[in-house]
Amino acid sequence: MSDEDRQRWNARYRQGRHAGEEPWDALVQLAEHLPAEGRVLDVAGGAGRHAVWMAQRGLDVTLADISEAGLALAVAAATVRGVEVRVCTVDLEQDPLPPGPWAAVVCCAYLQRDLVPSIAAALAPGGRFLWVHPTVTNLERHAKPSARFLLERGEASGVVEAAGLRVLMAEETWVGDADSARHVSRVVAERA
Repeated sequence: MSDEDRQRWNARYRQGRHAGEEPWDALVQLAEHLPAEGRVLDVAGGAGRHAVWMAQRGLDVTLADISEAGLALAVAAATVRGVEVRVCTVDLEQDPLPPGPWAAVVCCAYLQRDLVPSIAAALAPGGRFLWVHPTVTNLERHAKPSARFLLERGEASGVVEAAGLRVLMAEETWVGDADSARHVSRVVAERA
């Protein structure tokens, strides 16, 4: 990402234009696929709504994101809830992931296909990758995000398998209330 992207995301978080503090139902519904303990990386997790939720479940969570403002919100939210979340400012298009091995890596609503092999390599043996991202079907109800930022139908499983991970669960479905529902691909994959 460019410095312009970093500034745009920082402004967005400072203005309170982000998803809020509650974790996305699309991820919460996959809770059974998270490890019971261990180190978890939240990739591009912004203000930490998923990182804090996972820390409340007893996981050792690191949140990696480009926005310092988002990461500051994550630390504050974790403090209020009495948990700890480590944060790491990283430009995922240029910098390596924080070093693993990770018991799980979670990525919600961030699309960088060429990052998936690095995620696979960072997982511990038996580690899981949980990926939740909107698909082009979402355009049937919502004009944004544009197709450029969406997965094609059936694409996520192929991207994950090409990175050498074994798909344990894959589905595409509408998640959320009728008016605000998003069509997402949800993949849970495991490193051998």
